Amino acid sequence: MSENSFLHSFKNWMKDVSTQCTPESFRCLKKGYSKENFINDLMSGLIVGILALPLAIAFAIASGVGPEKGLYTAIVAGFLIAVFGGSRFQIGGPTGAFIVIVYGIVAEYGYDGLATATLMAGIMLIIFGLAKFGAIIKFIPFPVTVGFTAGIAIIIALGQVPNFFGFTFPEGIKEPADAIGKIKLYFQSFDTINFYSVLIGILALVICIFWPKITSKVPGSLVAIIVSTVLVKVLGWDELHGVMTIGSKNEIPTGIPMPALPNISIDMMQKVFQPALTIAILGAIESLLSAVVADGMTGTKHRSNTELIGQGIANVFSPIFGGIPATGAIARTATNIRNGAFSPVSGVVHAVILLLIMLIFGKYAEMIPMAALAAVLFQVAFNMCGYRNFIKLFKSPKSDVAVLLVTFILTVVIDLTVAIEVGVLLAAILFIRRMAEVAEVDQISAELREGDEEVSDPNNIGARQVPEGVLVYEIVGSMFFGAIEKFKTALDMMNSHPKILILRMRQVPSIDAAGIQMIENLLSRCRAQNTQLLLSGVRAQPIVALTRAGVLKDLGEENALAGIDAALNRARELLGLPIVESVRETVPSVSWEKNLQRPWLPQNANVNVAEETPEVIVEKISDPEFVKEFEASRQKES
Repeated sequence: MSENSFLHSFKNWMKDVSTQCTPESFRCLKKGYSKENFINDLMSGLIVGILALPLAIAFAIASGVGPEKGLYTAIVAGFLIAVFGGSRFQIGGPTGAFIVIVYGIVAEYGYDGLATATLMAGIMLIIFGLAKFGAIIKFIPFPVTVGFTAGIAIIIALGQVPNFFGFTFPEGIKEPADAIGKIKLYFQSFDTINFYSVLIGILALVICIFWPKITSKVPGSLVAIIVSTVLVKVLGWDELHGVMTIGSKNEIPTGIPMPALPNISIDMMQKVFQPALTIAILGAIESLLSAVVADGMTGTKHRSNTELIGQGIANVFSPIFGGIPATGAIARTATNIRNGAFSPVSGVVHAVILLLIMLIFGKYAEMIPMAALAAVLFQVAFNMCGYRNFIKLFKSPKSDVAVLLVTFILTVVIDLTVAIEVGVLLAAILFIRRMAEVAEVDQISAELREGDEEVSDPNNIGARQVPEGVLVYEIVGSMFFGAIEKFKTALDMMNSHPKILILRMRQVPSIDAAGIQMIENLLSRCRAQNTQLLLSGVRAQPIVALTRAGVLKDLGEENALAGIDAALNRARELLGLPIVESVRETVPSVSWEKNLQRPWLPQNANVNVAEETPEVIVEKISDPEFVKEFEASRQKES
């Protein structure tokens, strides 16, 4: 590669990184920001900040840490996600999705282990964003997402049973992290039920359910918290009847702690690496889902890679200020939009409001009954369980149902990390099997057989004359490792030794290393049998892959043809037969796919294209700035 080419590539890479790292807040403010916009952001941020208060406390307590850590997270991470994220309306903070994994880490490794895992997850998320994994994260199978989300909801609700019923555990007995252990302990402690806690919990739950029917301006969870707190204090049930409050076990501070690095060690990093990866993946999924929901509500478009970088920055700094993992919160983001938010400034306002509440009203928050928080989390669990999608998936193919149930059961019974790993692996294996089943190789005769091809297809082999000594095979489906055996078996059944073998690849969207090896083996076999191999209608990704592997060079580029007409005429040329006028073809030519001779790319783009993935090519040709740049360069050259 020449020095100029290297500098050009480096400049493009730096430009790309700069684009990815530019937060949505900067872009919004750069476009213009009025007083009216600020008022809208101020009002929406105020409402969301009030809504976030009980949720931040509830999620923290349910995760096995103090309520203050939930507030620290909502303030610090919420502020950083708003400032550095790639979504215009995203509200960040602690969420129910993390409760299970956080509780497990705290139970086994303490807060130092959690802080280490959170910081590592933040670094992973930044790497995900810089590596452009934003689109890849979206490919997590839907049954896996539904399965572990429903499983998390069950565990959240299960973990709040003792707070709702006011159970008292025997001294020295710590609540187990696993679901089975929890259920056993609850049954053993059922005789310690506190009916006053149950009454408060039922009251709070009723308010949470029915308040939105009265008004959506004020969150039902906030009303439930205020009413239940006032009732308990006025009646004195906390002192007279032992109704547990936040202040019974925890103390809410009146300020943000000074930043300090957690107690990190190599040994701890090794222990929490897997949970950290789970936090990163889970955080990425939930934040991007939240951003997609926001796009659907507003007609905007988030930038997924920038969002991952913003989430990563937030999770790096959250443990430094004593916080826990954070991500985009779908409910709070939706509330932010419904209340008229204009820009990420609303997320900043939400964080500032939480800080002011903690500084001024922190002591009052200690009066909140635990049963009321349990009721709020019951509603959160119900809303996130996605029971409609869960039930609907039972009408899907059996493989999807299997993935759903395995992920769900493993999440509830064993561990979220294991559930995601096994669920994704099982989904991948079943998908590979499904793709292998639909892949096929057929010999096409000179005369059209019934059902071979659509008569209306302009590339129909039946509209052509196949010369004697020419054999045509068509491959359908991706040429990947899972389907190679089927392709090999079909080609091995070829009894005759034709002079020309045409391999139609118009319906092969992709090829991997195993597919490339099969083409190479077929080429060697043809040469041993004095058969000339021709490739027809090869698409972009296979062309790029075959070029990189040197297969096209070995085959001879003149033997890789645009479509069946060109391939048949090449066969006639080799056989010394007259050329037949081609029928107009609709498939893209190899020269177009390989050279990409379009106004936005230079004439000598062959080498560059061969070094790039199809995803990069598509991204470039859809980038208006890239198009303008190359149009300008072409005009300059001409």
